[in-house]
Formats: sequence, C-alpha cells, structure tokens
Amino acid sequence: MKFLILNGPNLNLLGLREPDIYGRQTYADLEALVRETCAAEGIECELYQSNHEGDLVDRIQAAYGNVDGIVINPAAYTHTSVAILDALKAVAIPAVEVHISDVKSRESFRQISYPGMACVKTFMGLGLDGYRQAIRFLKQYLNKENG
Repeated sequence: MKFLILNGPNLNLLGLREPDIYGRQTYADLEALVRETCAAEGIECELYQSNHEGDLVDRIQAAYGNVDGIVINPAAYTHTSVAILDALKAVAIPAVEVHISDVKSRESFRQISYPGMACVKTFMGLGLDGYRQAIRFLKQYLNKENG
C-alpha cells in the first residue's frame, strides 16, 4: 500500500506561522510523524509540499496508478481551489483531508472546503495527530473497500 501525503501553502512554515493556531511543531516534525506512522502501518509514503496550486494539481494527477490513497492538507487552497477538487475527482483515488486547526471555528471564509468535496473523510483541529488518524483511517477504508 502506498500513500501520497500532500501539503499546501505555508505548511513549510509550521512552528513559525501563527503558533497559537498551528502549534510549535515544525514541518520536519510533521514529516517524521508521517514517516513513523506509515512505517508502523506497513505503508509506503511519498510526502510533498508546495506553495503553488498547479504543483499540487500536477502531483495529484501524477499519483494516478501510482498510489492507493491520498492524505491532503490543501491549506489555504481548501477554500479557493476548484482545480484541486477537479484533480481529486479526476484521478478518483480515495483521499482524506486534514487540517491542523479547527477550520469550522475560524473565519467565515474558511467554512467551505472545495477539495473536501472529493474526500471520504476530514480530520480537523487535532494538530499534527490528525495526519496519524487520517493515515490509519485511510488504510482501514482501503482494506474494507478491497475486501
């Protein structure tokens, strides 16, 4: 089993960016948590972060036929990117959305998630642990789907 863990804009600044909202752990801490979780679950993982919408779309498209599942934190593109939604729908790879903060309790413009419309589940407000939960959920989901 192989997962693509995809992260959007400004997540490379974890630990620096609004630590009261996103915590003090760094992107390197996130990468370590993802790799550790995937290794423990017997999942091969590919991590990718970009501040550019087109890069994220390209990576989703390149995942077709190469990964079994996607864990995505589209970050700010959550609320604006029909392109990411369309890419997720086009490849039809089961995806789980993650948000470090609880976006539902934040500004009104953060209340819609376009990419989330193509995801089987969303984890939010759990800090970096949301990634661990998303990985485990997606593995279980795929195992059920594949019998």
